[in-house]
Amino acid sequence: MKLLIVGGGQFVGRAVAEAAVARGHEITLFNRGKTTLEVPPGVEWIRGDRDGDLGALGGRGWDAVIDTCAYFPRQVEALLKVLKGSIGHYLLVSTVSVYADLGRPCIDEGSPLHPRIDGAPEKVTPETYGPFKVMCEEAALEWGPASTLIIRPGIIVGPYDPTGRFSYWVGRVGAGGDVLAPGRPETPLQVIDVRDLGAWMVDRAAARTAGRFNAVGPVSPLTFGGMLASASAALGSRAEFTWVGDDFLAAMNAGDWSQLPLYVPEDSAKFKWIFRINGTAAFENGLRLRPLGETIADNARWLLGPHAAGAKVVGLSREKEAQLLAEWRARAA
Repeated sequence: MKLLIVGGGQFVGRAVAEAAVARGHEITLFNRGKTTLEVPPGVEWIRGDRDGDLGALGGRGWDAVIDTCAYFPRQVEALLKVLKGSIGHYLLVSTVSVYADLGRPCIDEGSPLHPRIDGAPEKVTPETYGPFKVMCEEAALEWGPASTLIIRPGIIVGPYDPTGRFSYWVGRVGAGGDVLAPGRPETPLQVIDVRDLGAWMVDRAAARTAGRFNAVGPVSPLTFGGMLASASAALGSRAEFTWVGDDFLAAMNAGDWSQLPLYVPEDSAKFKWIFRINGTAAFENGLRLRPLGETIADNARWLLGPHAAGAKVVGLSREKEAQLLAEWRARAA
């Protein structure tokens, strides 16, 4: 398969490129080069800005396109206009944030989406991210629903993750000691390894699969406590977990993801079901996930390497964590 990857320099795009190379596909990367760490041998790299001149893509032909970095509908429209008549399949990486109400149960691919926000400034914020992705999906489907595949991932984790969200917990558990664990151990959690996501998308593109799929995992229900226990086992950690209640964290203004990544309070009206999204359709269409412990161990090894230096640092400082734990115990005494 001749495959064009739009993006391909960081995290999801990198995983897609590596999976495509492993499968022997002929690959072209198109990106700005700002986050490209290295280009695999035999891969063509066209340096360019999708918001600028797409002319280098004109007059070429590919069997499929995997678009990993579309945030505004005009980006999808412009790309598909240049590629019109020269590609057979288009895969758009979207997000579960397209769903209008992540506080409602039983979210699947047919659940209501955010309404359009035509006329809004082109700026990605927590309020505009989901609606703009909905509009990207609409632009893709206008090109050709029978040849378009829309993938809606949840939280993507693994090596080269620039967000630092999952890595915070891997690093913190690996360091051992008394760990502040937010909420309750039975709180649901969903994560998907970027390498499994990348491999599956390459395979679906090769098969010219069409439709919409939630890409969440694992198959069996995962909890926050289960994730921390898996981290302890995978890392050989002697960490001890102190579960701190939702009300206390809210009162201490410590409940946001910049301090406690992936934590969703039980009474969250807005995000209660963000980690209970139905991913059955993807698993029925070939999505396979490695054990969580493998993801954790690989993430830990990456954190010790040179490429982790540019990742975002999030989560509680050890000083703030100790203060919160001391206050929690004092109130419980």
